[in-house]
Amino acid sequence: MLIKNLTAVFYLFTFILFRFSPALIAQENYETKIEEFISKMTLDEKIGQLIQRIGVNEEIEKSIREGKVGSLLFGIHSPEEANRVQKIAVEETRLGIPLLFANDVIHGYQTIFPIPLAEASSWNPELIKKACEIAAFEAASDGTNWTFAPMVDIVRDPRWGRIMEGSGEDPFLGSIISSARVKGFQGDGPANGTGLKDKTKIAACSKHYVAYGGAEGGRDYNTVDISERTLHEVYLPPFHSAVNSGVASIMSAFNDLNGIPASGNYFTLTEILRNEWKWDGVVISDWNSIGELVKHRFAKDKNDAALKGFTAGVDIDMAGDTIDGNIYSPNLKNLVEQGLITVEQINKSVRNVLRMKFKLGLFENPYTDIEFFKKNNLEKSYKDSIALQLAKESIVLLKNENNLLPLKKEIKSIALIGPLADNPEDVMGVWSAAGKPDDVITVLKGIENLIGDNTKINYVKGCNINDNDTSGFNDAIQSAENSDVVILVVGEEREMSGEAASKTDLNIPGIQEELIKRIYETGKPVVVVLMSGRPLTINWVSENISAVIEAWFLGDQTGNAIAEVLFGDYNPSGKLPVTFPRSTGQIPIYYYQKSTGRPFIDKEKYTSRYLDSPNSPLYPFGYGLSYTSFSYKNIKVDKNRIDKDDFVIVSADVSNTGKFEGEEVVQLYIQDEVSSVTRPVKELKGFQKIKLKPGETKTINFKLIPYMLSFLDKDMKRVIEPGKFNVMIGGNSIDLISTSFEVIE
Repeated sequence: MLIKNLTAVFYLFTFILFRFSPALIAQENYETKIEEFISKMTLDEKIGQLIQRIGVNEEIEKSIREGKVGSLLFGIHSPEEANRVQKIAVEETRLGIPLLFANDVIHGYQTIFPIPLAEASSWNPELIKKACEIAAFEAASDGTNWTFAPMVDIVRDPRWGRIMEGSGEDPFLGSIISSARVKGFQGDGPANGTGLKDKTKIAACSKHYVAYGGAEGGRDYNTVDISERTLHEVYLPPFHSAVNSGVASIMSAFNDLNGIPASGNYFTLTEILRNEWKWDGVVISDWNSIGELVKHRFAKDKNDAALKGFTAGVDIDMAGDTIDGNIYSPNLKNLVEQGLITVEQINKSVRNVLRMKFKLGLFENPYTDIEFFKKNNLEKSYKDSIALQLAKESIVLLKNENNLLPLKKEIKSIALIGPLADNPEDVMGVWSAAGKPDDVITVLKGIENLIGDNTKINYVKGCNINDNDTSGFNDAIQSAENSDVVILVVGEEREMSGEAASKTDLNIPGIQEELIKRIYETGKPVVVVLMSGRPLTINWVSENISAVIEAWFLGDQTGNAIAEVLFGDYNPSGKLPVTFPRSTGQIPIYYYQKSTGRPFIDKEKYTSRYLDSPNSPLYPFGYGLSYTSFSYKNIKVDKNRIDKDDFVIVSADVSNTGKFEGEEVVQLYIQDEVSSVTRPVKELKGFQKIKLKPGETKTINFKLIPYMLSFLDKDMKRVIEPGKFNVMIGGNSIDLISTSFEVIE
């Protein structure tokens, strides 16, 4: 049975709700004004709206005056400079069309929050949304009105450096966080985007459309070859979520997808995005990705690249003038003169760009309101409190043997060792925008802030992150021997993850693991705090060290957050949004795997297994410990049988069976027991973050609606098939209790 098209229902609801609302009237007014502008614009001025230049200089200012630039990337980092350049566009051009000023506001602007992968470990979309609200406010106060975030790529290969910029491996979690980030940047207004006129909001851009996170071999910019089923079920949902949340723009990716480069892919950019999803925002290329169609050998020259990128559906050419010379300019004009594209096609893209500028209110208020931001600036204490809370909730406790943690504040001495223990630059993570290392609380400073002068802190760097210099080992060993407990802070440099930061070796870099082993040999209790932009292979550490924390890169409040976790002021609640492999040979490894005809059976050779490694991950998706313990019991469904239009309530009792108050992320998974196409062994379909006092029990309810039980059949039609569904609830993707219900005709 085919189920109803939820997208169509959504748009019908939106139409009815807003048909006679002030927001819709405003939209109709600016659509009329858009047509007035288009009727007055020359072809050169129209093409100018589709050009994004990089930075500001005399040549670019001249092009602005000539109406040949629609937006700028980078170069605008103060309201005064924004207003100076905007004045050129508004007051010194023929039509006075304002500019868009874009910057990469990825995990904060002035206040630096945890990297996105870390934030996803919080499983707290409302808190993530607040962080994006703060980032938007700060960026807007400096003249930025457009960010190239959020990255919503699903990533199942930690070799790919840009895993740090997304929300992990799961399309359900990724879709929830995608929506939260878009609404944080843009506001909770209607999907037509009128809420963007709030001067404290900025336009979001979901990227990288599409399947960039599936790069073969985890190598950045590499090819992606996946089935249409995987595209629709795994990689597209977070983008669809962004579209339904009103995202203003989407960025086309560098990669090719099943043989067609993403920035020249009519199927994804037009058939899906425009025709199926009915979206009217702006598509912008990634940095020179249209020009790179030539290097893909998909286009024969720049003129052909412009033709294929533009007719596929890319409105704005980002940085097409920086590497290979202009792409959209002058080639779009050449293509019109050659009869290969029409002026009406140009007009369509110009409408999209002008619509975004109207939604942002730039025609009414093109300048940054400096006095407003001076009078209404967010309190630093508020920003720091959100940054601290998000940093604490992003920390994942991986191991805590014999309850070594939390440490007692009365401890006499601590050896704090490692190249990331007092390193403000690296712990910010990449894409730290206007953040300043001076604002970062390092681990050393955070511990000093928390425990005061009663405990002696013996800090030694020990070694560098990525070389073979062991000259600091002796001092580190002596520090450990003279202390009651050792805290080792190790991991990656900030530039080891992010764009163009793919790796084949996921071990802790340099000689840091050797340092850990030498400290371990002292016999002192050891805590390892791991900082990284991706999951690392930490088998020896996991097997031998008593307490292990994944802290990622946490931004400004790094030290305060880690100190509060180490000493028990905050009970860790983070859960992994991505699987930790035992070795790179297991990659890709993720919980959402399919069944096979010969599933793994221990000690049986002719099953799906490795000869030299367990199949299981080192740490599974959804995993994370607490200083307390939780038990799950009494899983129930309110109906044992439902029809295909009904829903079912799944419940379970969750109890705090330990000695500390704690937070738990309760996770719901389903399994379609028999289906006409193979399905994953588990699919996340819900989560709730709850707080329980010792001895407290709560009954947690989840509502499974029909869409959650559906999938794409062999003809790529969305269906719900009759049969048995298993439902599972637990604290991670492996340790689950289960029951079942049946869907009937």
